[in-house]
Amino acid sequence: MKVYDIFLTFFVVVDPIGLVPLFGALTVGASREYRQRMAVKGVLIAAFVLLFFAISGFALLRVLGIGLSAFRIAGGILLFLLAIDMVFARHSGLRSTTARETEEARGRNDISVFPLGIPLIAGPGALTSLLLMLSAAHGRLAAIGLLLGILALVLIITLTVLLSSSRILALMGETGANVVTRLLGVLLTALAVQYVLTGIRVGLLHGP
Repeated sequence: MKVYDIFLTFFVVVDPIGLVPLFGALTVGASREYRQRMAVKGVLIAAFVLLFFAISGFALLRVLGIGLSAFRIAGGILLFLLAIDMVFARHSGLRSTTARETEEARGRNDISVFPLGIPLIAGPGALTSLLLMLSAAHGRLAAIGLLLGILALVLIITLTVLLSSSRILALMGETGANVVTRLLGVLLTALAVQYVLTGIRVGLLHGP
């Protein structure tokens, strides 16, 4: 994949702009220092989870006997469902937390692990995309380093957006954030279909 494609994929599945109203709802009435602390901790925890999954993900697939073609197809379907949530601005629990989880999180003193780090930042879409793109790197260290570097850049952007969430929300509003998310969801739909087609093609040519 090209650098632009990698960046766009991670940016879409993490969706920093879409996180703004969710983060605002979880930290409503909180101090600026609390919001900053939760943003930094949440992004760091998400980075650790993504890195751990990048290191151990393929070993887990081998233990479970799952081939890469099957994972590409399954990952494409998962991303397609995620894209549908984004296009319709739905909160199904796949892209964000459910209403019950959000209510539970409001009573917590620390939201950095759940729900901010997982699943809002390091969610199913981000984990799946990371493993799919790592498989496309074919073990090339330069390609893997570039991939992780771009992921780190997206996480830095996410942290910057969360730290500025109050100003962004005041400027765009929840409706504006949802419009951006919908546009990104359309792009993710096409990418998800491509993953499924690639998985089918590679599976037919080389087996699972």
